[in-house]
Amino acid sequence: MHKSAGIIIKDKALLVLRSKGKDTFYAPGGKLDSGETPEQALCRELREEVGIAVREGDLTAFGRFEAPAHDKVGVTLIMDVFFVDSYAGHVVASNEIEECKWVDSSNVDNISISTIFRNDVFPQLVVQGLVN
Repeated sequence: MHKSAGIIIKDKALLVLRSKGKDTFYAPGGKLDSGETPEQALCRELREEVGIAVREGDLTAFGRFEAPAHDKVGVTLIMDVFFVDSYAGHVVASNEIEECKWVDSSNVDNISISTIFRNDVFPQLVVQGLVN
């Protein structure tokens, strides 16, 4: 499974989302449609999930990560992660998103976050001083 995800930071906190009926938060983004690049998929998903407009030129590669897919036994998730350097609009949950949350070190342990962001991305953001 191949997905792309965005790092959106405000006031040294990271944006995470929770879909309706789910208990785990994840970074904005999603699966690539056939023929899409990771950048194209992320721009589309950001518009669909939280109503912001992002151009491919507004993305900076952060890294590619692999981990077992959440709730899918035997499936490996490959995730391309990008900084979202700028966007137009305001972050607002769409009809598929139940909750948007800004997390930092003070509250990240109080919620369930997807494996790649909990174990790989978030710690790097803290070390780099981008998230408290």
